[in-house]
Amino acid sequence: MRTERLVLRRWREEDLEPLAAIDGDPEVMRFIGDGSVRSKEQTAAALAFMEREWDERGFGIFAVELRETGELVGWVGLTVPGFLPEVLPAVEIGWRLGRRFWGRGIATEAAGEVLRFGFAEAGLDRIISICHADHHASARVMTKLGMRQERETVVPAYGQSVRVLAITRGEFDAIHGS
Repeated sequence: MRTERLVLRRWREEDLEPLAAIDGDPEVMRFIGDGSVRSKEQTAAALAFMEREWDERGFGIFAVELRETGELVGWVGLTVPGFLPEVLPAVEIGWRLGRRFWGRGIATEAAGEVLRFGFAEAGLDRIISICHADHHASARVMTKLGMRQERETVVPAYGQSVRVLAITRGEFDAIHGS
């Protein structure tokens, strides 16, 4: 898929190094899971999981690259948030970008296209997003997309406070057009 500035695509072997650099940045990872960085091996395992999800579900996490340069900036995509059982069954949209790409509207641009994909092509009726209670930048992206807060809760594995936001297909169509 393409947007004005981005290409959203499946993963390639050469994506491991730049994604491992993103996953190894403490500032990027501070609101993810328990806040620890990931090793190259952990990132490789995550990539393999992301590809399996595509094969099993027909949707998943897209690699996001800049159209102009082909540089990998991170990912945006859809997954089942098994780490938060109280919201299941659900599909979550999430994102992770390299730090130097923050503040440029990339997450909002890519996530808008992924929401469109989720509703129009994957046939979903509702998509949620989950962010650490203190991750104000991600919460801003969610509200720009038209998502509304449903609840605050705690991730059982980490004791981390999170916000759960959601949008339905009808809400998305009313805001962004069908």
